[in-house]
Amino acid sequence: MTTLNRITAALALTLAATLPMGAAAQGKEALKLGVVTSQTGVFQAFGEDLLRGVQFAVDEANANGGVAGRPVQVQIADDEGTPDAGRRAAERLANGGHNLLIGPISSAVSLAIAPNLERWDAIYVATNSKSDRINGDACKARMFRTIQSDAMDLAIVRPWLEKEKEKRFGIIAGDYVWGRGAAEAFTKAATSLGRKVEVTVYPPLGTKDFAPYISQLKTAGTEGVFVALTGRDQIAFVKQAEEFGLSKSVRIIGLNYLLEFALKATGTSMEGAWGNINYNASIQTARNQQFVDAWRKKYNRDPSEMEGGAYTGATTIFQGVQKAGSVKPADVAKALRGASLETVFGTVTMRAQDNQLQIPNYFGIAKLVNGQLRSSVTQTFDTKTVTVPASADCKL
Repeated sequence: MTTLNRITAALALTLAATLPMGAAAQGKEALKLGVVTSQTGVFQAFGEDLLRGVQFAVDEANANGGVAGRPVQVQIADDEGTPDAGRRAAERLANGGHNLLIGPISSAVSLAIAPNLERWDAIYVATNSKSDRINGDACKARMFRTIQSDAMDLAIVRPWLEKEKEKRFGIIAGDYVWGRGAAEAFTKAATSLGRKVEVTVYPPLGTKDFAPYISQLKTAGTEGVFVALTGRDQIAFVKQAEEFGLSKSVRIIGLNYLLEFALKATGTSMEGAWGNINYNASIQTARNQQFVDAWRKKYNRDPSEMEGGAYTGATTIFQGVQKAGSVKPADVAKALRGASLETVFGTVTMRAQDNQLQIPNYFGIAKLVNGQLRSSVTQTFDTKTVTVPASADCKL
């Protein structure tokens, strides 16, 4: 059985989980969570972490009597990493009653889900999708985001970049919504500091041979390369960038690049790479310490960035149900909008203007720690620094 299948099976068993008698005796309507994630396709590695983070939150809640006395039940659907498959997966879950939706890695999948939430009578919490369109022109009253947006990530790249010496950059980004949005945002940040972007390349999803793109980046005379690739594409690029000498000759700065799965899959090839870090076990809050301690007890390791993000998304839905006193999606959406929430980042706010969780952000480097490559936080940026104004295009 594969790792992903084991996680899926464990979550499926949650449907029949036995709650403490006090919760079961109350006979309250169950909280039905629908997890839309990549069980196949280019984002499959992320899907494993997302499911594990959700499972941990569900198990924790049920072990403590459920959410406000309600058992948490789960169904999972594979988005295959594509918008059409993701929309169909979400629709199946919502129509089957699991209409408190959480999940997709891909921003394109999130954007395909969003317009249908009212029709499905569902809400959706995006735990990993980062496109600015999610809380911009595509925002919806029933869609919430609990991870930093691209704009929030780029808000910390600029202050980091202005202290660095590199003047000429290349960009390699996936040829889809998130990749192109990230490339455009980095270009804006770099040029505002008087830096020059010499070349931008967009390999399609599923690219296996990055040699032509690496050649363009090398021959352009760049001093730094900004990378916005993910999943198997990122792993292939990292290995080939080392093979063809790119990572040793220029500074690598990646967006959502220093993820645990990539560090593990590429040996020491990412050593010295820089990037934003959206979640880290070292975050100094009481709630995070409780989470990390419990996670270490169960898994004998720290939670990954993706696992921490999924846990945050699930517990956000749980708090929405608690505040609403209901599992009806419309009630939960109303309760979450503008709410103060307890998270691994501390007490934070779900901004009412665009349903974006206002959380801090971090920057760091991949370095060897006790013989293993880890993402290490070098700078913390508070919520005030990270916050970007709500988009005028968002009309809730």
